[in-house]
Amino acid sequence: MERIAALARDAGGMVAGLPAWAQAAIVLSLFALAALVVHALIVRAIRATVGRRAGEFGRDILDRIRRPTRLALVLVAVAGALPAVPLSGETRGWIAYLLLLAVIVVLGWAMIIVVDVAARIYLRRLPGESADASLARKAATQVRLLRRIAVILVVFLTVAALLTTSPVARQYGTSLFASAGVAGLVIGLAAQPVLSNIIAGLQIAITQPMRLEDAVIVEGEFGFIEDIRTSYVVVRLWDLRRLIVPLKRFIEQPFQNWTREAPQLIGAVVLHVDYGAPVAAIRARLEALVRENPLFDGDVVGLQVIDAGRDTMIVRGLMSARTPAEAWDLRCAVREALIAWLQAEHPRALPQVRSRPVGGERGDAAVVAEAGDALDDAGDVG
Repeated sequence: MERIAALARDAGGMVAGLPAWAQAAIVLSLFALAALVVHALIVRAIRATVGRRAGEFGRDILDRIRRPTRLALVLVAVAGALPAVPLSGETRGWIAYLLLLAVIVVLGWAMIIVVDVAARIYLRRLPGESADASLARKAATQVRLLRRIAVILVVFLTVAALLTTSPVARQYGTSLFASAGVAGLVIGLAAQPVLSNIIAGLQIAITQPMRLEDAVIVEGEFGFIEDIRTSYVVVRLWDLRRLIVPLKRFIEQPFQNWTREAPQLIGAVVLHVDYGAPVAAIRARLEALVRENPLFDGDVVGLQVIDAGRDTMIVRGLMSARTPAEAWDLRCAVREALIAWLQAEHPRALPQVRSRPVGGERGDAAVVAEAGDALDDAGDVG
């Protein structure tokens, strides 16, 4: 800082004929410009030496830290030159106060970037360290949630630090919370949903009831967990719609998670068939269709009669696949092929509506019809 102040006095001597405010503006501007030039040279040197070896990820990190480091270098240069410029004590104090605020903002900015870079580095190492997709999704969910919560905490601490620098703000905040208990209660009640969602986010990060890209059924909709925010979850539905669900919903209410432990899923094809349907032949055909389909994972296949109604019996074919999406496609393909086979080979196995006369060999319907004809004839004679 002393070296910078000495250079500032030398620069001030070169413009000694100008008013004091003009000298200060010129000197501070020159030092800010010099800091920008020095920062640009440093960044260029780093890119030339390690940029190529770092790859795309390293260049991305360098781009992220470039702006806060540039601002920090400018603040250091201006703060070092400030004592040597010809300004009054009050003006110099205001500039120093603004520099202090800027330093706090830069520190908060830098902490957010550190959290973000650390999360990116950890997530980038996951594919190389573990081939288990479920473990990678679990870690990615935890890291993303914790990163967002950490960013919120950093922003909160930064704002608190900015307020504590001003005696007026400190006094105002103290008097506000001391004299306005009702207002504090209202603010607390209003902030309850936000705080509850943040706590729910911590619970989800720790307990892992669902993770990124998990297949879930929420509010009667099937979809995949696309993103987990600090207050809500984005569910990508099967038709590419997005369902926005509060985090509390996943903590307080039940939902289906089809990939909680493993992505493998057992699908079912349910058919209503006639009582005369050949169950053994249907079972054999189902197993043949499933085993020849490339979506079948070779684990579960079979057919069961699960219910019997007044007109039909219900058969259910089971088949397993590696993922929920493949299980859905496998079910659709097998259902279509099985119905086509029944239509071609066993049409009488499809549901039929039977009409059987009762009340003797001729049936009540025939008796009623003859009685009606007799009455008509009697009417004609009369």
